[in-house]
Amino acid sequence: MLLATPAQNSASFFMLFVCQVNDLAITPDKQNIAAAGYQHIRIYDINSNNPNAITKYEDISKNVTAIGFNEEGTWMYSSGEDHNARIWDRRTRSNNCQRTFQAKAPINCACLHPNQAELFVGDQSGAIHIWDLKTDQTEQYLPDAASGIQSISVDAEGTHMAAVTDKGVCFIWTLTQGRSSGELTQPHPKEKLTAHRKYALKCLFSPDSTLLATTSADATIRIWKTIDFSMMAELSLGAENTQRWVWDCAFSDDSQYIISGSSDNFARLWNIDSGKVEREYAGHSKAVTSIAFIDS
Repeated sequence: MLLATPAQNSASFFMLFVCQVNDLAITPDKQNIAAAGYQHIRIYDINSNNPNAITKYEDISKNVTAIGFNEEGTWMYSSGEDHNARIWDRRTRSNNCQRTFQAKAPINCACLHPNQAELFVGDQSGAIHIWDLKTDQTEQYLPDAASGIQSISVDAEGTHMAAVTDKGVCFIWTLTQGRSSGELTQPHPKEKLTAHRKYALKCLFSPDSTLLATTSADATIRIWKTIDFSMMAELSLGAENTQRWVWDCAFSDDSQYIISGSSDNFARLWNIDSGKVEREYAGHSKAVTSIAFIDS
């Protein structure tokens, strides 16, 4: 099932009655979906026709920019333009935030390391923070003080981190150490790619860790091979490209397909090898700004 917003009710989409949605995340048990918006996070039952949220988190002052769950689904993380990254314990009846990390600038993105113990946070000042959720220790890295970090991704093996900026640059690091040694993960610069001609919006490693996708305001999705970070494919509609900004993307479980959401109100399913659109999802009344995907 593909879930995107905003969308009209159909067999392929689950409508979310919320304002602008900045991020979507599906719980590990695939029963619920969380939507992040202005001053709130709302959780919905995927298998219900009830449009009302089953849980609401509203003690937030500005836009919530990213959300996600740990692998057991017992807690949720979020980041926001109020400079805060938060941990929410889903096992309690209270919807209050349990723990907070505060940056010096609005936070655009957050990504949980596969070790489930570190949160990588990117902010508008260009800083990347690694927050140890066990000890509250943090470290900061500044790859480019002149560019805001728009998206961060860590591969499933925990060996690489990618981050894209509002200048279209993609930074790649190799990752060493981590929780197994009792120390924070250490990033080591590996590549600096001019990934796009314009504002980059999303980066995402494939489930098998062999590919990295980047999306941009230049109306393209670019696929990079992680073996050497050379470009494998550019996914676009060619001369008649109407995608405009490509806001978000999600891989299929087999890493053979990718779904994109863009400002022309469409979500699209792409075959990565052929570079062709296999299916278009129409019916949206506004830009598709976020996508979550269940590959069943």
